[in-house]
Amino acid sequence: MSPAQKASYTMERLMYVSRWLLAPVYLGLSLTLVALFIKFFQELYHFIPFILELDESQLVLKLLSLIDLTLVGNLIIIVMFSGYENFVSRLNISETTEKLDWLGTHDYGSLKMKVAASIVAISSIHLLKIFMNIETVNNDKIMWFALVHLTLVISALLMGYLDKVTKH
Repeated sequence: MSPAQKASYTMERLMYVSRWLLAPVYLGLSLTLVALFIKFFQELYHFIPFILELDESQLVLKLLSLIDLTLVGNLIIIVMFSGYENFVSRLNISETTEKLDWLGTHDYGSLKMKVAASIVAISSIHLLKIFMNIETVNNDKIMWFALVHLTLVISALLMGYLDKVTKH
């Protein structure tokens, strides 16, 4: 093996092994799930005692906040597992352990689409919360929130279209 081939092989091996630097990052995402878990139950703890005193719109706003936290948790799970499987290593799950059906089925393109769809869903919930409290929000802010949401929706649609075009 020539020195140039040896250097090339060494560099390629180092780049390939460096993917393991992402493993602690994905493990760190599981810690963010713990933080999300704590925040969800904190919100629920403050919500339950006053449930009978809330009017319908306040109830919906509180429920949307809980749904929002849940969607963020789902997004973290999708990114954590799919990212690990796509970029680091396959998950070694024994046959006796329950396995999620979608594990191992998402490539980078489908992962991007799931993240984009989740971001649009989260943005939709935020926009709905703003519209339900429309009398307390400045008109300029409403316009900016709507424009940002529209930008996210258009971006997700364009990403989906480009993904579809490139697969065919």
